[in-house]
This record gives sequence, structure tokens and C-alpha cells, in this order.
Amino acid sequence: MTRGSFRGDPNEAEQGTLIERALRAASDGPAVRAPREDKTRIKLLDAAYEQFCETGIARTSMEEVARRAGTARITIYRKFDSKDALVDAVMLREFQRYFGQFIDEMRTAETVADRVVAGFVTSLCTIGQNPLITRLLELEPAMVPGLVGGGDSRTMFQVRDFVAMQIAREQEAGNILPEVSTRLAADLIVRITGSFLTSRSDLIALDDEPALVALAEEFILPMLRLS
Repeated sequence: MTRGSFRGDPNEAEQGTLIERALRAASDGPAVRAPREDKTRIKLLDAAYEQFCETGIARTSMEEVARRAGTARITIYRKFDSKDALVDAVMLREFQRYFGQFIDEMRTAETVADRVVAGFVTSLCTIGQNPLITRLLELEPAMVPGLVGGGDSRTMFQVRDFVAMQIAREQEAGNILPEVSTRLAADLIVRITGSFLTSRSDLIALDDEPALVALAEEFILPMLRLS
């Protein structure tokens, strides 16, 4: 991990953290989530993602990414003024993809139980099988907890509040009993999810979707006390 990674954008204090920006983009809908049509920038992001998956973030240089993308060294610095900015952009895109898929799953599920199960399973499957996260667990494991909500408290609290917002909507619609604490329930769900992602279970594999569904039905749904 480079020094100061995930700071990237000098205006981050105004824009918020990666998680905050990804959540905003996902909540705004598909039109806003769509990336800008800057072909060179997209090519560089794709090359950086592939290089990170191959050698990790700390061992990757800007020059390697430029070569992989088939661009000149000066080109990558025109698009990203530092390696931190490049890492920031790659991770932001991955977070946007994840939160976008999460919200899409919520929109297509028919019942509150379906939405809860789909949200839990989607989180574990999408993040747990992400090639970059999987590779970082092998090469730079200390980096992963903060990315998926297990190590960095601010990150975890942001994800928790996002999940709490989804639970609160169901509660307002009369689908969850009013005495359920939405933030506490969300906190438990995020902590459980983060634990599965950062400390892999020997009982349930993250690519075993039926087992994850059964887990959600047996333990997550009762916690929410659906009405």
C-alpha cells in the first residue's frame, strides 16, 4: 500500500470518502453511476485494476500501468496526478459497482424477506468473489478490513448507516416491526458481513449461494422481526 493511499483527490474533504462518494453515486441511480466516456481514462483504470489483481497495489508502479494500457508515461499523469489518485479511482469504481448491484437487487426483489436475503447474499458474493479483494487478501491483507468495513470504523459506520437507511424504509412501509432499532440491526449485519469477508469461514464458502441464503434466512431475518 502506498503512503497515504485512498486520499487521492485533493478535494476529498469536500467530496467525502470513497464509500461516501460510491454510496451517493449508487443512490442517485444508473444514469449517474455510468462512468464518463473518457476512453483513455477507462483504459488506464482497467489496466490498473488488472495490474493490482496480478501484483497487488504496493508493488505496482504508474509506469507499469501505463505500459499495460499501451499509453505513454506522461498520459497517466495527465489523468491521475499520483498513484494515490489512481488507486482512489480504481477502488471508487469497484465500490460503485458493488453498491449499484446492491441497490439493483433491492429494486427487483418482491418481498421484504427477499430484499434482506438478497442484500446479505449479494454483499458476500460480490465483495467476497471480487478478484481485487481476493488478491489483496493474499498479498496485502492488512488493507482489506478497512475496504470492506471491518477495520476502519469510519468506513464501517458509513456502510452501517447505508444499510440502516434501507431497513428504515422497510420499517416505514410497515414491513418491519417499529420496535426494531434500525441502526443497531444494521450494525450487527455489517459486522457479521465484514467478519465473513475478512476472516473466511471453514463452514460456508462465499461462492456457495444456497448456503448463504440459508444462513440469512435462519439468522438475519429473525433479527429484523419482519411484520
